[in-house]
Amino acid sequence: MDIRSTRTGSICLCRIPFLVATLKPTTAVRCSSSSHPQIQAVSASTRKRTLILSVLSSLCFPSPIQLPFSSTAAAVENQLERYTDPNEGFTLLLPPSWIKVEKAGATALFEDGRGNNVGVVVTPVRLSSLPDFGSPQFVADKLIQAEKRKESTKDAEVIGVAERLGNGDLPVYEFEYKVDSTRGGMKRIFSAAFISSKKLYLLNIAYADRMENPLDMQTRLMLEQVLHSFDVASSSSSSSSM
Repeated sequence: MDIRSTRTGSICLCRIPFLVATLKPTTAVRCSSSSHPQIQAVSASTRKRTLILSVLSSLCFPSPIQLPFSSTAAAVENQLERYTDPNEGFTLLLPPSWIKVEKAGATALFEDGRGNNVGVVVTPVRLSSLPDFGSPQFVADKLIQAEKRKESTKDAEVIGVAERLGNGDLPVYEFEYKVDSTRGGMKRIFSAAFISSKKLYLLNIAYADRMENPLDMQTRLMLEQVLHSFDVASSSSSSSSM
């Protein structure tokens, strides 16, 4: 698995329990080795590009997205079960004890009964892939702009931005946040996004990380495995295993 990760500075926001940001840029981003990507104009036919990014709630950890290659991470992965949605064509690993629930706006939502959740939203877009829209950092910046307009977030910080290749070399973007919200206190949020067949797939993991009960390393490794497992389902994938 090819993963490129960068650490970002602190950015203050204003909310992040459930984020739906509609982006209609008139410019496209050409990635470069610089932290400030060059911008170039796009034709009128590609100006209206909609990227809907949905986020639920979770937070607080002072380290960037970690790479999943370790014996400990492998042991954690063995404790998870694979879920595949045969209708929307995505797959991911989940803790077997988490229960699938129904919620408006969510394609799939899983909860642990303690306020933590894993959600997936699938929505049509006009783009063929995320790089057509911009770099991982560019998308993260757009997310930040949307978050600044939210009322319930007291403070938020981008911890990590990464890119990896999924099935069929599909570009997958990953983001990590910590958020202090009036609706759920301190939370850690892990998100992943990709575009396939002109559909945007967004994973959002929300997990409490309060000062009096911080997120432990074992749980963090588990959440990272869920994050890194989010992918388009291969043709050989079976139906839902949960």
